[in-house]
Amino acid sequence: MHNAPSRTVPVGTGLGGVVRAYVGLTKPRIIELLLVTTIPAMFLAAGGLPPLGLVLVTFVGGTLSAAAANVFNSVLDRDIDASMRRTRRRPMPRDLVDPRAAYAFATVLGIGSLLMLGLGANWLSAGLSLLAMLYYVFVYTIWLKRRTPQNIVWGGVAGCFPPLIGWTAVTGSIALTPLVLFAIVFFWTPPHTWALGLRYREDYARVDVPMLPVVASAPVVTRQILVYAVLTVATSLVLWPAAGTGWLYPLVAGALGAWLVVEAFQLLRRARAGQTDAALNPMRLFHYSNSYLALVFIAAAVDPLVF
Repeated sequence: MHNAPSRTVPVGTGLGGVVRAYVGLTKPRIIELLLVTTIPAMFLAAGGLPPLGLVLVTFVGGTLSAAAANVFNSVLDRDIDASMRRTRRRPMPRDLVDPRAAYAFATVLGIGSLLMLGLGANWLSAGLSLLAMLYYVFVYTIWLKRRTPQNIVWGGVAGCFPPLIGWTAVTGSIALTPLVLFAIVFFWTPPHTWALGLRYREDYARVDVPMLPVVASAPVVTRQILVYAVLTVATSLVLWPAAGTGWLYPLVAGALGAWLVVEAFQLLRRARAGQTDAALNPMRLFHYSNSYLALVFIAAAVDPLVF
């Protein structure tokens, strides 16, 4: 746990500023990516269009759960965020929210998520959502993040739960297909995050977070990125027979996957050539990996509507 001093909302912030600060604690951009893996799983589970009301409940419940986890993370990592270029403008480092108020906010969001998913979908989905939130807070944020270069590999498991939650919201049970979706996100997370880590390696080193790019050379990191990219693509193609999709999904997943591997290989070549900083350009892979995951899951959602 961290013993940073209590922080209060500055006088004159205004209601709009307070609302923006609390919304900022939830990290909306991260939530968007999580939800794009939830809804397609519901389409696959339903074999077409799932009930709109169930989609809405799962969407809102999943949003609240992810928001709660992110708020807890924002408070617990406020000392790190204050020292990093990428995060120092977040609400906690700027003294916009008192930690006790943020904890209360996260608790309310978490309870709201649990009740919404439990009563609106089923308690299996609610339980999985709670497990993901607790894993992100206690296993990743408190335990792994500051202790091991494998932090994002195993800590990233929390971000793999949304497909399971979407699937179980429709079916009430777990099957092979959502486990494959879970595995796609699991293998995708390290190359996505390590690319970002390469860009902000000095920041992570400054705050003693042992991300792989901090403790290993760029060629070693980019080689690992390539390995995980290949595993991501291979796993994505397993979904074809596992879910019994038509031809649209494997065509899209294969094409996008080939490009992901090419991008990872090019990043490795640049690292081996000794290129650094802007010339290394790891953010190119980072941004493409966002698009890759979204488009692969969208293809999985659209496929049952076509075939």
